[in-house]
Amino acid sequence: MPRSLTAILGNSQRLDGGSMFGNAPRVVWERWIQPDERHRIPLACRALLVRDGDRNLLFEAGIGAFFEPDLADRYGVMESEHVLLASLEAVGLGHEDIDVVVLSHLHFDHAGGLLEAWQPDTEPQLLFPRAQFVVGKAAWARARSPHPRDRASFLPGLNSQLQASGRLHVVEGTDAGVLGEGFRFHLSDGHTPGLLLTEIDMPDGPVVFAGDLVPGTPWVHLPITMGYDRFPERLIDEKQALLSDLTARGGRLFYTHDAEVALSGVSVDGRGRFRPVDPLSTFAELTA
Repeated sequence: MPRSLTAILGNSQRLDGGSMFGNAPRVVWERWIQPDERHRIPLACRALLVRDGDRNLLFEAGIGAFFEPDLADRYGVMESEHVLLASLEAVGLGHEDIDVVVLSHLHFDHAGGLLEAWQPDTEPQLLFPRAQFVVGKAAWARARSPHPRDRASFLPGLNSQLQASGRLHVVEGTDAGVLGEGFRFHLSDGHTPGLLLTEIDMPDGPVVFAGDLVPGTPWVHLPITMGYDRFPERLIDEKQALLSDLTARGGRLFYTHDAEVALSGVSVDGRGRFRPVDPLSTFAELTA
């Protein structure tokens, strides 16, 4: 069955650089990304489109454009239009053509793109009218009952609309049976409980949708975590296990938040440090 992968840009975002790099000093992270005058760094909210035979699978939906203008400014959303929809149209698809949406978790910068763009005095409604929505059991439980520390990262209105759709699949474990052959899940708890990362079989090695375990190339460096991570030490252990495995198997990472790089391989240098290699800034199609 033919399979192709396409990077799909959603709305871009700017967030505080210190928050994005956790306990790394600014003198370190400024080598990788320069902040603006408000100390924010540029971030993508990138989705992955997989055309698998006659099915269109979308991995995440980015932040979207559902925020009212004041909140959009607070969270650094850079465009008022729903960029994800335009990016899908550019490859010949509407949101109505998506068969499955896989959500690594339900933080708004990964799932907000499921909703319509903001309009005055109107509650944004769920898009993707025929898609099956896939989320991990622990991630779904966290979204429905968040901790006070990350409560603001979730959208109760989205949770209720997903549940009311009748098309929500809450999955447990690493078996990606709902997606079919050639897919499997990795589970991670370091960023948020139940993060669901999908591995996709390709002829030249697996591709892992890295989500917020490895949001971009700077975070391939093992000790680098985000201030938004719930359990940073656990995340580092999980990241080490995944990167070691992918290095041994010739795998690649797909990045949701890297403003410049969509995909790269991983290698280990002479000092035992993980490094991104062979980066692709974008790709129209990788085929199997």
